[in-house]
Amino acid sequence: MTESFDAVDVIVAKRDGHRLSDAQIDWVIDAYTRGVVAEEQMSALNMAILLNGMDRAEIARWTAAMIASGERMDFSALRRPTADKHSTGGVGDKITLPLAPLVAVFDVAVPQLSGRGLGHTGGTLDKLESIPGWRAALSNEEMMAQLDDVGAVICQAGSGLAPADRKLYALRDVTGTVEAIPLIASSIMSKKIAEGTGALVLDVKVGSGAFMKNVDRARELARTMVDLGTDAGVTTVALLTDMDTPLGLTAGNALEVRESLEVLAGGGPADVVELTVALAQEMLSAAGKPDVDVAAALSDGRAMDAWRRMIRAQGGDADAVLPVARHTEQILAPADGVLSRLDAYAVGIAAWRLGAGRARKEDPVQAGAGVELHAKPGDTVTAGQRLMTLHTDTPERFARATEALADAVDVTDGDYEAKPLVIDRIVAG
Repeated sequence: MTESFDAVDVIVAKRDGHRLSDAQIDWVIDAYTRGVVAEEQMSALNMAILLNGMDRAEIARWTAAMIASGERMDFSALRRPTADKHSTGGVGDKITLPLAPLVAVFDVAVPQLSGRGLGHTGGTLDKLESIPGWRAALSNEEMMAQLDDVGAVICQAGSGLAPADRKLYALRDVTGTVEAIPLIASSIMSKKIAEGTGALVLDVKVGSGAFMKNVDRARELARTMVDLGTDAGVTTVALLTDMDTPLGLTAGNALEVRESLEVLAGGGPADVVELTVALAQEMLSAAGKPDVDVAAALSDGRAMDAWRRMIRAQGGDADAVLPVARHTEQILAPADGVLSRLDAYAVGIAAWRLGAGRARKEDPVQAGAGVELHAKPGDTVTAGQRLMTLHTDTPERFARATEALADAVDVTDGDYEAKPLVIDRIVAG
């Protein structure tokens, strides 16, 4: 076939600061997916986008072209509205686990297509796979049936959703273009819009353990994604949330499932409960149910009941004993005082090195590995007190994990001023 454009002309247009036309964008995404545009050519275009940016209409068209590369899901046959949540990734971020069944309590369906961890941030599917029997891979028919019956599903995305994004994602990772906000936003939103949810709440993390370290950049990403969702007809809102400190008291797969169960039982760490409730309220409001008592469904057992049904529906044993690592080692407080800093990135790296995460997508993970925290910023500690417990099946990993934590904490004499967990709220407009 004769191609509509030449890849070099598209690259040069963006290199020289011009906006790409709808036809150019449609062609380049389709041609790259078909293999007509070479990897080195798309690498050059990605770099031009990183350096020169895209306007709102360009990003919207780029996202639409990625959606058009694959299938779209349709939940219109469900008897209840749909709402989903996406987090940009953090350390100890197990919020999806209690959140999906909590929202389902209020007759809103949650089609949560999740991923596996790579690097220092954990993956939701890795966490759930520590539950014996639970399976991540569902057919579209199984997913629809579970949404109709249980009201919540957490599973892996099918290969048919935005296949252009899979190619682009891998390319960005090896060409230094991961940070381009138009490419991040279109990557996330192409999958979420193709997924077909009616409402979407974005949890955009900010801080040392987050992809976005800077509040202004995080706000720009959140605004771009909210605009993309709104332009595509999806009710979209974003919360900017703090990720300087890990969420909760655990980072690791089975450790985080155990903590999620505490939240579903009406307990758990205050920050995990706060963010779960805040996101649930946003999801329910976006789905047309703004005036419900979300917290009550955690304390009275309804969310736990929904969790158990969700886990069983995917083959999991909701009563099984979760895996426990064979070896542990302690990290102790260096001095008396107030714990004023606990670096999320360092804890994430330590959990990864202990076996909770992977360096390449094909690497295995250990279900029981990770870091358990015994104090959080604002707590008073004494020298020699246990600050963290490291968990792994392979004790030779302790040395490198401990090395990652060498500068992870500050203990000071002065007062500690707590930062808000929710920093900002971004809505359409």
